[in-house]
Amino acid sequence: MPPELITILVLVAMFVIATLLPVNMGALAFLAAFLVGTLTLGMDTDTILAGFPGDLFLILVGITYLFAIAQNNGTVDLLVRGAVRLVGGWVAAIPWVMFAVTGVLTAMGALGPAAVAIIAPIALGFAAKYRINPLLMGMMVVHGAQAGGFSPISVYGATVNGIVAGTDLAASPLALFLASLLFNTGIALVLFFALGGHRLVGVHIRSYATVPAGGPADGTDATPGDTTPADGASADAAPAEAAPEEAPRGARVEQIATLLGLAVLGVLSLGFQLDVGFVSLGVAVVLAVLFPKSQKNAVSKISWSTVLLLTGVLTFVGVMEEAGTIEYVGNSVAGLGAPLLVAVLLCYIGGVVSAFASSTAILGVTIPLAVPFLLQGEIGAVGMIAALAVSSTIVDVSPFSTNGALVLANAKGIDPDRFYRQILVYGGIVVAVGPLIAWAVMVLPGWT
Repeated sequence: MPPELITILVLVAMFVIATLLPVNMGALAFLAAFLVGTLTLGMDTDTILAGFPGDLFLILVGITYLFAIAQNNGTVDLLVRGAVRLVGGWVAAIPWVMFAVTGVLTAMGALGPAAVAIIAPIALGFAAKYRINPLLMGMMVVHGAQAGGFSPISVYGATVNGIVAGTDLAASPLALFLASLLFNTGIALVLFFALGGHRLVGVHIRSYATVPAGGPADGTDATPGDTTPADGASADAAPAEAAPEEAPRGARVEQIATLLGLAVLGVLSLGFQLDVGFVSLGVAVVLAVLFPKSQKNAVSKISWSTVLLLTGVLTFVGVMEEAGTIEYVGNSVAGLGAPLLVAVLLCYIGGVVSAFASSTAILGVTIPLAVPFLLQGEIGAVGMIAALAVSSTIVDVSPFSTNGALVLANAKGIDPDRFYRQILVYGGIVVAVGPLIAWAVMVLPGWT
C-alpha cells in the first residue's frame, strides 16, 4: 500500500480511537508518527522530531503560565473590570469588543496566534465571570483574528498577495481583505444568535449580582435579573460592580508589574515580531522571581493535556508531509478536469489540512497548486484565491490549530474535556461546511 494512503488511514484510526476511548489523541499521534515514520518511510528519530512544533509548545506553555500568574494576583479580574467599563457594563457588547480588538491587531500586522494569545485569556476570564457561553467568546476571538487577517499589511495578506504577484493572475488585495472580513463577521453573527448571545442584549452586569452563584456558566440558562439571593445574600444586595474586592497586601504592585509585563508582551511580539512563546515565558519567569507567592501552583495550571494533544498531532502531520500525502491529494484533485469541482475540492483540501497544520504553510501550498488551472480562465481568479484563503483560515477554530488550542487552554469555569468536545464539534462543522459556503459565495459568482 502506498505510504500516502497508510498515513490517511492511520489518521482516521487515531480519530476513531480517541473518540471511543479516553486516550489523548496527542499520545496516539506520537506513537503513530514513530511507527509510520520508521517502519513505512525509513525515517530516523531526529527526522520525525523535526516536525515537532516547538514554537507552538512555547506559546501554549508561556501564555498559560503567564496568565496563571495573572489570575493568581488578580490582574485578570482587573482587566475584566476594565472591559466592563469600556462597554458601559452591557454584557452583550463584550463578545463584539473582543472580536473587534483581535481583528484590529491582526489587520495591523499581528500574527493571528499572537493576537489570540493575548486576547483569549482576557475574553474567557470575562466569560466565566459573567456567565457568557465560553464557546461563543472563544470563537469570537478566533474569528476576529481571521476577520482582520488578510489586510494588505497582515501576514496572511502579504503571503497570498506575494504569491499571486509572482504569477500572471489578476490580484485584488482589497477584495481579499473584504472577503475574509465579511465572511468572518457573518459567522460571528450566526454564532452570537446560535450560542445565546442575543439573550444578553439589554443585560447589565448589575443583573448578575442577583443570579445564584451556582447558576450555569454558559450564559444560556441563567436569567439575568433573577432576584434569588447569591450565596445567601439579601435579594436587594448591592450590584456586583459596587462591592469592593479584598486584595492581599502588595497585590496592587504585582498587578501593575503584570500589566507592564503584558504590555511588553504585546509590544515585543506584535510590534517587533519576536516569538510570543519566548517572550511570554520570559515575562512569566520575571514575575515569578519578583513575586514568588503569585506563581504558586501556576505551573500546574498549564494545560499539559492540550500541549500533548496539539504537539503530537502536528508531529504526525510532519510525517504525512514527508510521505507526500498532501501533495498526492492535491495533485489527484487537480487532475479531475471539471473546474467547479476542482475548485470546491481545493477549498476542502486547504480547510481540512489547515485544521491540523499551519495556515500560512497551507496557503503556500494550495494557492500555487491552483495557479495552473486558474490560468485556463474557466474560474475567476480573484474569487478562487479569496475562497482558498478563507477556507484555509476559518478552520483555525479547530482544537488542533494554534488559535483553537489557545482558546481551549485558557477556558475558565468549564470542564476541559467537555469544552474540548464542544470546540471539536464546532470545528468539525466549520471544516464540513465552511469551504463549501466560501466556494458558493466567492467562486460561483465568478469574481474576476
